Amino acid sequence: MKERRLADDIQIEISETDIVEAMRDIEGYIDISPGDFREIFLLAYHHAVDRLTRHRTAGEIMSRPVHCLNHALDLQQAALLLAEKGISGAPVVNDQGLLIGVLSEKDFLLRMGVGLEPTFMKIISHCLNNEGCLVTALRNHRVGEIMTRPPISGGPEINAADMAALFAKKRINRLPIVDPDGQPIGIVTRTDLVHCHCLLGIGERS
Repeated sequence: MKERRLADDIQIEISETDIVEAMRDIEGYIDISPGDFREIFLLAYHHAVDRLTRHRTAGEIMSRPVHCLNHALDLQQAALLLAEKGISGAPVVNDQGLLIGVLSEKDFLLRMGVGLEPTFMKIISHCLNNEGCLVTALRNHRVGEIMTRPPISGGPEINAADMAALFAKKRINRLPIVDPDGQPIGIVTRTDLVHCHCLLGIGERS
């Protein structure tokens, strides 16, 4: 099944309300010249973008299908799956398919002993100053042993503004989206949110 991406379904429509709000942003009497119209249009566009972004939901933004890892999967297989899918993390589910954790690159690095804020240069430094392979610490272990839990998740109705606040507050890079039973139905990443903002043209007004 082909993944549905955000770019496939974003549309922007400037409403009459956006136009009125834009006109209210301009002080004084409005003489509708080409320059004035352009300014109104840009302000209306900004209002439309802000409105659409704030109310856009996870159900619209999320990537699906979501690639999940079983908690009993060994780390070698988990790393291979993440590499093959080109992703840096994934939700972890139990045998009933319910979300119980999240596994990411950071979990691997923490288990390898490179500190709370692992970076590529820390890994290089660790390897140069210590004997043995860091990956050895990952052998014979399973996903459930190193995953982050409890998982932070959201429902399909959570909006983009709330997701952005959650990402910042919890310092997470991905948010599994679950159904009422707790089964993952999609995932929203920081990239998805940035992509949403970029496609909608959010930026500082000059």
